[in-house]
Amino acid sequence: MASTTKPVLYTYFRSSCSWRVRIALAFKGVAYDQVAVNLIKDRGQQHADSFKVLNPMKQVPALSIDGITLSQSLAIIQYLDETQPGPRLLPEDAKKRAQVRMISNHITSGIQPLQNLNVLQKIGDEKKLEWAQHFIISGFQALENVLQQTAGRYCVGDEVTMADLCLVPQVYNAERFKVDLTPFPTIVKINRNLLELEAFKLSHPSCQPDAPPEP
Repeated sequence: MASTTKPVLYTYFRSSCSWRVRIALAFKGVAYDQVAVNLIKDRGQQHADSFKVLNPMKQVPALSIDGITLSQSLAIIQYLDETQPGPRLLPEDAKKRAQVRMISNHITSGIQPLQNLNVLQKIGDEKKLEWAQHFIISGFQALENVLQQTAGRYCVGDEVTMADLCLVPQVYNAERFKVDLTPFPTIVKINRNLLELEAFKLSHPSCQPDAPPEP
C-alpha cells in the first residue's frame, strides 16, 4: 500500500543536487514538504547532529519518502522514476538509458563536486573563481562533444531525462562563476529549451522558500 505521508525534502535553494531532485518531484507531480538546510548560516546547518542522522555525509538533499530516507540525488531521482507515475526520466531503450547515465555521471561526478561549497572553502576566496572556472570549462568541453552526438531538443533525444535534470543546475553554476558559454552552443540550446518547461521554472532556486529576497 502506498504511504499517505507527504514526502519531506531537506534542501538548500542554491544546491545543484537539491535542485535536481526538486525538478524530478515537480516533473512527476509529487507534492512534498520542504525543510531548508542552510549550508552557510552558523557554519552550516548540515553539520547539526539532527541532520547527520538523516545524512551522515552532511550534505543535501535528503528525501524522506515511503518510510525511508534517501540521500544522493541520482539515487533519489531513480527511485522516484521507479515508484512514481508520469513521464519516465530513464528511457526504456537500453542504449539511450546508458547515454543518460553517462551524461548524468559526467556532470555529477566530473564537474559539480569540484566546484561545490566544501571544495571551494578549502581553496580559499582568492583562488575559488579561477578553480571553479577551470573545472567547469574542462568538463563542458567534453560534455559539448558528447551532446553533439546524443542531443535532440534535450540531452538525449526529444524527451526530458535525468541527464537534463543534471544539466540545468550545472549551467546555472557556470553562470554564477562567470564562465563564457559561447564555446558551448549545444549546452546553451538545451538549457534554454529546458528552462521553458514548468517543472524547471517551479524548481528554480529563485522560487524556493529559503531563497533570499531580490536586492
